[in-house]
Amino acid sequence: MQINKLKNNHNEHISGPLEIIPKIFNDERGYFYETWNSRKFQKYIDSDIKFVQDNKSLSKKGVLRGLHYQLNPLPQAKLVRATFGKVYDVIVDLRQNSETFCSWTFVILDSKINNQIWIPNGFAHGFFTLSEEAIVEYKVTNLWHKDLDRTMLWNDSSISIDWPNIDNNFIKPKLSLKDKNGSTLNSIIEKGEIF
Repeated sequence: MQINKLKNNHNEHISGPLEIIPKIFNDERGYFYETWNSRKFQKYIDSDIKFVQDNKSLSKKGVLRGLHYQLNPLPQAKLVRATFGKVYDVIVDLRQNSETFCSWTFVILDSKINNQIWIPNGFAHGFFTLSEEAIVEYKVTNLWHKDLDRTMLWNDSSISIDWPNIDNNFIKPKLSLKDKNGSTLNSIIEKGEIF
């Protein structure tokens, strides 16, 4: 298993999130790898994590989901992977005492390498589908609570996420109504909807 620390859009290390790349055993029959091992995971993140729910989504090319997060007292840390296809997975640091507060980073999750991203509490999360279809699965540490669920606007100019082009042409992303109506970073900060 390979563990990579992540750097934000200012080339600074972000404390907490990790990219996890499994060791894959290939032979003439196919392959084998561990998608989840609690002992190894606890060792790398140095914390006792309990996952309570698994989620799965199918998205077509050009679909953008996010940026989503859940407030205290029941925030959702996530372990995310693409089990089919490829997505541009983005997180935004909403931890007000963090040195990287309001910065963002990304990992391209690709089912060909089976990498994952660990997203601790305090981050907004979203992804943009790069392949014709993508299946994204993720484990969460708390159940979903409607009253604590928040959406940050995917194209907020104060964050300026560098979303990718598709086939060298910008395609307007396909969004849910919830994601179209996300809150700006300034609005989120003013309401105290950060960590």
